[in-house]
Amino acid sequence: MPSAFATIVLLAVPLAAALAAGLILRLRPFLQRYALARPNARSSHTVPTPQGGGIAVVTALVTISGLLIAAPEIGGRPDWIRLAGCTLALALLGAVDDLRPLPASLRLAVQAAAVGLLVWHLDGRLLPGAPLWLERGLALLAGVWFVNLTNFMDGLDWMSVAEIVPVAGALLLLGLAGYLQPLPALVAACLLGAMLGFAPFNRPVARLFLGDVGSLPIGLVTAWLLCHLALAGGLAAAVLLPLVYLADASLTLAARAARGERVWEAHRGHHYQRATVNGLTVPGVVARVFAVNTALAALAAATLLWPSWPVTVGALAAGLALVAALLRRFARAPAPAPAEGAARP
Repeated sequence: MPSAFATIVLLAVPLAAALAAGLILRLRPFLQRYALARPNARSSHTVPTPQGGGIAVVTALVTISGLLIAAPEIGGRPDWIRLAGCTLALALLGAVDDLRPLPASLRLAVQAAAVGLLVWHLDGRLLPGAPLWLERGLALLAGVWFVNLTNFMDGLDWMSVAEIVPVAGALLLLGLAGYLQPLPALVAACLLGAMLGFAPFNRPVARLFLGDVGSLPIGLVTAWLLCHLALAGGLAAAVLLPLVYLADASLTLAARAARGERVWEAHRGHHYQRATVNGLTVPGVVARVFAVNTALAALAAATLLWPSWPVTVGALAAGLALVAALLRRFARAPAPAPAEGAARP
C-alpha cells in the first residue's frame, strides 16, 4: 500500500495537469485577442501566436499545492506562502512585460527581491565552510540567473516542456524516495502536472506560448526546488539536473558579452536556436534535449544512491560530456550536399 504522502504527491500531478489544461481552454480566446506574440527577427515562429499559457501553469501550480499542503504529511506552510507569493509576483511582472516591455533594471530589481526573500529564509547551509553572507550572496546571484536563463531558453516549441518535465519528474521521484522534503516534493509534483497540462498546446507547431508570465515564475520555482535538493545533500544532483539550460545559456551569454553585445536583449544565438538554422527540426531539437535531460536525471540519482567521490565525479564528468556533445551538435552546420552526379565516398 502506498503511503499517505506518496498518494498526495502523486495525486497532485493529474490534478495540476487537468486544471492547467482546463484554464488554457478557457483563456485561449482572450489570449488570442489580447496577447499575440508577433514574429520578428529574433522569433522562432512565423505566424502570430497567443502567449500567456504560463497563467494557467502558475495558477495550477499554486492552487493545487495550496490545497494539498493542508495535509499533515506535507507541512511547511510558511515556506509555501513565501514561495507562492514570490511566484505570483514574478508572474505579474512577466504578464506586464508580455503586454508592454519593462525596463531591464525594473525586471531585475523585482526578480532580485523575490529570490532574495526565499534565499533569506533558507533553512540550512549550502556551503558549510563559507561565510553565511558569501553563501547567501552567491545563492541570490544563482537564483536570479536561473530565473533569467529559464526565460532565455523558452524560445522554441516544447523546449520548456523538454527541460522542466524531466527535472520536475526527477525531483518528484527523489522526494518519494526520501531524498527531498515533503513540501518540495509536492511542489515538484504540481509543477510536473501543470507543465504536462500545458504541453499539448505548445506541441510543434505551437498554438500557445508560455510567455514571460510563465517562464519567470517557473524559473523561480525550479531554482527553489534545486536549492532544497542541494540543502538535502544533493548539490551535485542539483547541478546535473538543469545542466543543459545552465550550459547553453551561460556559454551564449559569455560569448555575447565577449563580442560587446547587449546581453539583456532578445536574440537567436542560443545553441538550440542555431540548431534549427543548422538543419535540425524543432521536434528533433527538443527530443535530443529531453533525452539528454533524462540521462542527466539518472546521473543525478546515481550521486544520491551511491554518495561517494568517485561516483559523484564520474557522474559530473559524464553529464558534462553529454551536454557538450549535444551543444556541439546543435552548433555544427550540416555538411553541404554533394552536387548532382558527383562521386560519393
